[in-house]
Amino acid sequence: MQHIIGNLEHEEFWVLFLNNSNKVVAKSQISKGGLTATIVDIRLVFKRALELASVGIIVCHNHPSGKLQPSNADKNLTQKIKEAGITLDIKLLDHLIITEKAYFSFADEGIL
Repeated sequence: MQHIIGNLEHEEFWVLFLNNSNKVVAKSQISKGGLTATIVDIRLVFKRALELASVGIIVCHNHPSGKLQPSNADKNLTQKIKEAGITLDIKLLDHLIITEKAYFSFADEGIL
């Protein structure tokens, strides 16, 4: 995803939809925002996941500022997506924050 959103000047939020073997079956842009934020409708994330019969998802968005640290809004959104996924039996495997040169993984940092 770094080559798609890593060097943009605005924020975008994408979802990777995975099958039972954790193979990516589709990727989709959910929202496109401004310099410091983008709005994510969780219903749209899971609508597409259900259409694709996804077992898991990985969500990602970019930080045009280059700052890798997740904001409180990023953490809250991640928790909401995780809880909605539990209800639908669709596992949130990771939330990645992508910049031009690096990334931050909620799963790697143990905060998922």
